[in-house]
Amino acid sequence: MKLHIKNGRIVDPASGHDGVGGVFIDGGRIVAIGEAPAGFVAERSLDAAGLVVAPGLVDLCARMREPGAEGALKVEMKAALAGGVTGVVTPPDTDPPLDEPSLVRMLRQRSREAAGARIYPLGALTAQLAGEALAEIETLHETGCVAFMQTGALPRDASVLYQAMRYAQTFDLPVWLRPLDASLAGGGVAGAGPLAGRYGLPSVPVLAETVALHTIFEIQRATGVRVHLARLSSAAGVDLVRQAKREGLPVSADVGIHHVHLIDVDIGYFDANFRLDPPLRAQRDRDAIVAALADGTLDAICSDHAPVAADDKLLPFAEAEPGACALETLLPLVLKWSREAGVPLAKALARVTSEPARILGEDTGRIAVGAKADLAIFDPLAPWIVTPEALASSGKNTPFAGYELEGRVRWTIVGGELRFERRAPSA
Repeated sequence: MKLHIKNGRIVDPASGHDGVGGVFIDGGRIVAIGEAPAGFVAERSLDAAGLVVAPGLVDLCARMREPGAEGALKVEMKAALAGGVTGVVTPPDTDPPLDEPSLVRMLRQRSREAAGARIYPLGALTAQLAGEALAEIETLHETGCVAFMQTGALPRDASVLYQAMRYAQTFDLPVWLRPLDASLAGGGVAGAGPLAGRYGLPSVPVLAETVALHTIFEIQRATGVRVHLARLSSAAGVDLVRQAKREGLPVSADVGIHHVHLIDVDIGYFDANFRLDPPLRAQRDRDAIVAALADGTLDAICSDHAPVAADDKLLPFAEAEPGACALETLLPLVLKWSREAGVPLAKALARVTSEPARILGEDTGRIAVGAKADLAIFDPLAPWIVTPEALASSGKNTPFAGYELEGRVRWTIVGGELRFERRAPSA
C-alpha cells in the first residue's frame, strides 16, 4: 500500500530529527520524507496534525503465551499494536520452552497468521531451560532465533554457562542473561529491605544480582561473547554494568518499565499486581535506574509484559504469580518518565525504538529513506484511564489500574501495512 502520513511531528531518535512534515511509504519501506517522490500517488493519506510520528516501539521482552495457551498470540498481538509496538522479542520461557526448532517454526507461523507486530524469538540457551545441557543453539539460530537466553536465573553450575557462552561466541551469536544467582535469591518474592522484613515476605537481596553480574563478566572476559543483560533492578547492578562498559566489554542492558516508576513501598497492603520479577526495590535503586537511562548505561526499556490469569493474582502476595501486562502502557509510561525526568522526547523514545533495534541488529526503530516502514503515530497528551476494560491483552493485571496516563496510539504501521487504527476522539 502507498501511504502518505501528513502534517505530523516526525521524531526520529536515531538521527535526532524532530520536525513537522510528511512521510511517504511504498512497498513496505519509507521512500521519502518531506516531499513526495516523483509520480507518487497515495492510496491512503493519514492526517497526523497534532500527533507524533515515531518509529514503532521495539519491545525486548514480552510474553505472548505461545507455545502454551492456544490462540493467545493473536490476542497479545492486538495489545502490542494498540500500544504502538511493532517488534516483540519473546523469551523462551514458554510451555514447553523454545528449545526445539519445530517450536520456533510453529511460533513464527502463528505470528504470520496473526498479522501483528514482528516477532523475534529468543531460543533457550540450555535444554528445557534446566541449566544442565546446551540446547541446539546453531540449529535454533538457523530456524529464526535472534539470540539465546537462560531465563529465571543463571545455571547453578557455572561451567555450563561457560560452555554455552564459549559455544555462542564460536558462531558469533549473542547471549541474553537475567543476572540472578538462584542460590542467593532462594524463594524470595520482594526486594530485600525494611519493607520485606516488616511484612514478613521472603526477600531477594541485591547480592543475588551483583554476584551473577560478576560471574557473567568474568566469563565474558574469557570468551568475548556479546551479552545482553535483561531487566536490571538495583543501583549496585547498574554500577557494575557501567564499569563493564567503561572496560570495553561487549555488553548491553535493559530495564523493565515498572522499575522506572515504582518502588517496594508501592506494594501497599500486599497488592499482588505489584508482585513482579525482578521484585521492586528501594527509592535509591529506582533513582539509579533513571539516571542510568539518561546517561546511556542502560540501553533500553522493555515492557516485561506478562499476562497473568485473574485467579493466579487473587492469591496471597507470596503465592501469586509474578508479572504485569504492559504492552499498552509502555508508551505512556515512557512519556511520563520523559516529562518527569526532563528527558527530551527523542532521547526517551530511543530507549524503546532505535536502541532495542540496534541490540537486535534490525533495520527498524528509525525513520529514514529505505528503512522498514514500522511506525507508531500517537497523541502524546491524550489522557486515558487504565482499566481492565481498556486493555486488549488477555491479562488485566497491571499495577497502574486506575491511573490516568497521557499518550494514546492512533495508528500503528508494520511493514507499510496499517495494522491498528483507533477512532479519533469526538470533538
